[in-house]
Amino acid sequence: MLKILRIIVLICLLLVWFVVGLVICLARPRHKNNVFMLGRMLNMMCPVFGVKVKSIIPDCSRNLGSVVYAVNHQSNYDIFVTTGCNLPGVVSMGKKSLVWVPFFGILYYLSGNILVDRANRGRAVDSMKQVVAKIKQKGISIWMFPEGTRSKGRGLLPFKTGAFHTALMAKVPVVPIVCSSYVGQIDLNRWDNGEILIEMLPPIDTSHWGRGTVKELTETVRNQMVQKLAELDAQVKRPV
Repeated sequence: MLKILRIIVLICLLLVWFVVGLVICLARPRHKNNVFMLGRMLNMMCPVFGVKVKSIIPDCSRNLGSVVYAVNHQSNYDIFVTTGCNLPGVVSMGKKSLVWVPFFGILYYLSGNILVDRANRGRAVDSMKQVVAKIKQKGISIWMFPEGTRSKGRGLLPFKTGAFHTALMAKVPVVPIVCSSYVGQIDLNRWDNGEILIEMLPPIDTSHWGRGTVKELTETVRNQMVQKLAELDAQVKRPV
């Protein structure tokens, strides 16, 4: 019964989110702060799932200008959970097929996110160059999942290098964001689903890295995130 009630409430809130978001995005299509606004609205829905989300953003990771955020990717709940660390001026990269997702797709595009063709390597490279140009021209930051897919409780998967190539080409820092492991934690039939911790790490300067060391940079960032994930998992309060 509780699960059904939560689903009904969530559907109602998502409809409100869609209508409000659509009005704002039509008024200022692809504005660089649309994603921040929509993300924070989704993050505010976390209590519907019975979970408390605590976001930790150190002062050294604020007001950095353009950066590439590297975020661990666990499940579809990420759209509600990890957006607690979203900051103004951030957009994400997603595959072109997302635009066809009912309701969500049109907002994903109008909010200013970047759609890329992942199936075609040549076009993906061109898309990366376009992203770099937009970072420089509009002063935006990019939110990326370097695992490339949802981990679904398998820990931190191996990283692809796309996010780090982007940072190097744009000459901007990489800022890791780590969310504690929560797959299997959220039970919609349980009142209290504990807490989820998200922490933004200090920026990593990429100026002394190059294309020849991008794999080393990738592993350096991943190792930091693996260590932080273990720390957060040890701190988090699980449901009783």
